[in-house]
Amino acid sequence: MTTPLPDSLVAVVGPMPQGVTFPLPPAFDSVEAERQYRKEQLAAGFRLFGRFGFSEGVAGHITVRDPENPQWFWVNPFGMSFSQIKASDLILVDHEGNLLHGSRPVNKAAFVIHSQVHAARPDAIAAAHSHSLHGKAFSSLGIPLDPITQDACAFFEDHAVYSDYRGVVNEVEEGKRIGAALGPHKAVILQNHGLLTVGQSVAEAVWWFVTMERSCQAQLLAMAAGTPKSIDRETALRTREQIGSSLAGWFQARPLWDQITVSDPDLFD
Repeated sequence: MTTPLPDSLVAVVGPMPQGVTFPLPPAFDSVEAERQYRKEQLAAGFRLFGRFGFSEGVAGHITVRDPENPQWFWVNPFGMSFSQIKASDLILVDHEGNLLHGSRPVNKAAFVIHSQVHAARPDAIAAAHSHSLHGKAFSSLGIPLDPITQDACAFFEDHAVYSDYRGVVNEVEEGKRIGAALGPHKAVILQNHGLLTVGQSVAEAVWWFVTMERSCQAQLLAMAAGTPKSIDRETALRTREQIGSSLAGWFQARPLWDQITVSDPDLFD
């Protein structure tokens, strides 16, 4: 599916050439086709997390709702390298923790966090979390991201901080508290833990995670060098409208998907 290029995303001199379009998230004729697409996107998301170095032992997880049964979600097998996950390796569980498809166990923290995030946010199709280096370093400060760069403006007044760290997430009640802290936002900083992002597609959730991790890195570097100057609120909000929408998140992930699907074609297996 394609649509005309929006003025906010492109710049041309003179009238737009006829027929110039950009892709949109696809539509599907069957649940089976949409399920396979979501699984392939999820496998690609894990490969990207592996490529960016977001893995930390067995920690980290990305989930996507099943298109036929929204109370079920697909997730990575516990203990499997992000860089080796294929679509066929993914595990399906319901919000009660029942294993519905797959032959490997599910990380309990993944179930506890993601089941409650999905329950709290019925609009969120996917959620992403890992113990990325700069995300966990920034999370130890217990502060939100400041609008000190254009990219960070995507999260301006659209992320939260969960400050009630109680160790490895093993209890459903803590998952509920994380879901409540996330609220209507695209991301939450889990203090002393790391980052969690959501989206209306795997691509969007993964992109928000990638760019939030980099925004954390940028703020840490700027704070170490001096006193960063923030963008004013009006400009930050206007910038968020341009680069922080669901469609913008999906579209900004396109180059990453193009790269990983060419370099790792076995992820479709």
